[in-house]
Amino acid sequence: MSQYHPVSNARLAHVHNLPSLVHRSSIGDMPLQSLTVTVFNSERLEKHTYTGEDISVEHIPQPTDDTITWLHLVGISDSEQVRQLLKPFNIHDLVQEDLHSHEQRPKIEDYGHYLFLAARVFTYKKQQLKHDQVYLIISQNFIITFQFEPLGLFHIIRQYLKHNFFNIRHQKIDFFAYTFIDRIIDDYFVTIDEFDHKVESLDKRLFSDDSRQNLLEPIHRLKSDAMRLHRTLLPICDVLRRLTRGEFSLFSDNIHVYLLDVYDHGQQLMETLNGDRDTVTGMMDIHLSFQSNRLNKQMRMLTVITIIFMPLTVITGIYGMNFDNMPELHWHYGYYVVLALMLTIVSSLLLFFYRRHWL
Repeated sequence: MSQYHPVSNARLAHVHNLPSLVHRSSIGDMPLQSLTVTVFNSERLEKHTYTGEDISVEHIPQPTDDTITWLHLVGISDSEQVRQLLKPFNIHDLVQEDLHSHEQRPKIEDYGHYLFLAARVFTYKKQQLKHDQVYLIISQNFIITFQFEPLGLFHIIRQYLKHNFFNIRHQKIDFFAYTFIDRIIDDYFVTIDEFDHKVESLDKRLFSDDSRQNLLEPIHRLKSDAMRLHRTLLPICDVLRRLTRGEFSLFSDNIHVYLLDVYDHGQQLMETLNGDRDTVTGMMDIHLSFQSNRLNKQMRMLTVITIIFMPLTVITGIYGMNFDNMPELHWHYGYYVVLALMLTIVSSLLLFFYRRHWL
């Protein structure tokens, strides 16, 4: 197998005018339903895309030992049509059943002459975290990828083939399969980075002076996003761990070093996500503490007002009684004395509460 030399994303984009390794391509001009057949080896590269009624098993070539065939199915939901398209590859009925699931847990299964890998990718659409299923069927001379809608996820791999980057057309099927797995993991860096940015932004808002902000709902939304990402990344890391242990003969010993690199990226994603989860949990506790503290301040202010008016209420209540024998009622300066007394009481209480830092 040819030796792979790491190259920076910036150099890759500069030399071959390729998009970033971790960003999806635009899907604006992609058909909602398509079949793309790519056949290549070290000497040739053929790619054909079929849409609508042109999607047929007649356009699928029989895999050969001297070529690699990549079948990319997008938006084909009819089970009978999928069965016909996969008929030349002898795909098990259980795999075909899983291909129609929108909520399949990430996993990898060995069916003898091929591997079946189920994965899930996430992206933020209109500030909401959405997921899409991605399925891979990997054999000795073909790879089948399946999506429910255009994602622009594997467009970069087509660019690798077009420009023969990493000398990919001279590589074996295990290296070609590795590029798909690596691309799925790379896509998570974009999602986790955006999630991390949301956590940091909300953390800054949490400590702002605007006490009228109700951050409980966005905090709960981030907590829910973290749980969804964690529930998906955990089994994906388990899949990567199984790949690095050499459980599947399809991957040669030479490719394990690249799988270890992907596994390391998966662990990095988990560490970042776990840190953000702890931050979100802490924000929830801090927010509830702030809310409780604000309520205590409001109750303290109400208590101060009540205490100030209590002696005034007593004084006005006493002198509001209609007894005839109340000498103070006939004093010339009685009204002014009572007002002065009430003002003194209020001033004394305000000074007392100020020194106790209640005001």
